Amino acid sequence: MSTVLAAVSATGALMACRSAHEPAQAPLTVRVDSGSVRGVVKGKSRQFLGIPYAEPPTGARRWTLPRNPRPWSGVRDAGRPGNDCMQDSSPETEKPPSEDCLYVNVTAPREQHGALPVMVWWHGGGFTQGSGKDYDAVRLATEGKAVVVTVNYRLGIYGYLGLPGLAGSGDFGFADQIAALRWARRNASAFGGDPRNITVFGQSAGAMSACALLTSPEAEGLISKAIISSGSCGLRWPAGGLFPGAPADRPYVPVAQGQDDGLAAAEELGCTGKDALACLRGKTNAELLPHSPSFSDHLAYGTELLPRDPATALRAGAFAHVPVLIGGTHDEARSFVAGAIRYDPKLITSTTYPRLLEQAFGADARKVAARYPLSRYPSAGLAWATVLTDASWACSTLAGARDLAARTTVYSYEFADENAPNVNGLHVPDVPQGAAHATDLPYLFDLGGRDLLVNRDRKGLARTMVGYWGAFARSGDPNHRGAPRWRPGTAPLSLAPGAIRTVDAAAEHGCGFWETTTR
Repeated sequence: MSTVLAAVSATGALMACRSAHEPAQAPLTVRVDSGSVRGVVKGKSRQFLGIPYAEPPTGARRWTLPRNPRPWSGVRDAGRPGNDCMQDSSPETEKPPSEDCLYVNVTAPREQHGALPVMVWWHGGGFTQGSGKDYDAVRLATEGKAVVVTVNYRLGIYGYLGLPGLAGSGDFGFADQIAALRWARRNASAFGGDPRNITVFGQSAGAMSACALLTSPEAEGLISKAIISSGSCGLRWPAGGLFPGAPADRPYVPVAQGQDDGLAAAEELGCTGKDALACLRGKTNAELLPHSPSFSDHLAYGTELLPRDPATALRAGAFAHVPVLIGGTHDEARSFVAGAIRYDPKLITSTTYPRLLEQAFGADARKVAARYPLSRYPSAGLAWATVLTDASWACSTLAGARDLAARTTVYSYEFADENAPNVNGLHVPDVPQGAAHATDLPYLFDLGGRDLLVNRDRKGLARTMVGYWGAFARSGDPNHRGAPRWRPGTAPLSLAPGAIRTVDAAAEHGCGFWETTTR
């Protein structure tokens, strides 16, 4: 054999060996069921941004259930996200929100790895704020080896308005989320995903929606797993729990109450009688948006999509028996309390603390004060935040985990990095943020496209968490090589740098005490 032929033969053998062991590059142009899209490369990932999963709910389609998008011809550019759903926005917002907002963003590994698990993300924001584009999923897709779909859904009055006789009353945002899940199942294989292995996961309002989905008839056969972060079905805030002076609240309302609230908003907008809906559809966004806060935490049950109160359904075992990963942050309420203090420092002080307890807990206020005396805390704000974290967030999450674990496999966690990034931008000395609400998000996503983890220990925890989340999406078991063992059950795994261990969170948050206390 000549030297040249020998070289060619050796090169061919090397290429054959490489192709046998190295994954092929996945395509940037793929076809979904409504047309072809061209994505972009970001690091080791492919991103397909701003893909419509439903028709725009505009004009006469405002307050109607989502319908599949119209097909398009040619190749659609998927290099930029779609519009945020209608919400209050700052003047610096690059692109104003719009009612034409039902888009998804898909992030997948650049290299093909066979059929990957699909993770569909529902963002938080109190059902009135937020966008799927804010959660860059490159790390979760590439390190977790998953296809990640982040979703926009209708918010505020656009997503949760109810009126008598209106199909979908109070559930339009929820219907959007379900439509996006169905879109993901139909199109998973186009991005290298397994349509039979879909995990829904969300935080705050997104988690409350994910928990509700488990109790919906629509969940049957639609998802294989769920991850619920800071938002269980049993979440309940006492009076003043979200903001001093606010009434007691929870994420779900009976459809009749939702319709009454919708009629009240319509009347304030001058829309009454049989033509109220047509009148509302004629209102401008400037007229409607001021009413959106009234539809925060306003997902309606007693409907076709959500027949039962999710908390009641969970306790009765009437939910999809799929594996669930559920948890929250160690200091959930600190962000809400710090926000109230920043708004008005006089709202939460040593003087107002007894009154806050009385408004929240009535006859049990003295009992709560004895359990959480001001003398134990550096400030009234920190005392009040601890009360609300335990009473509203931590113990309801643990109770939800117990209800789920009675009938399916559950993995519980509590995010506990006391030096987590201050994602809420709250700098109130009396209430250090610690592991406050939403501070776990930078460990899974690059928020706004930025990696907020500059410390080696934080990055290490993030890799472990991404590994847990990805493994759970793949198999229903979060354990992966090199990570501390996570045992199924209701005792949470505490997630903190260098200190991942199982903890007795029920004792730490006084859940036995709160089971006997009026909220």
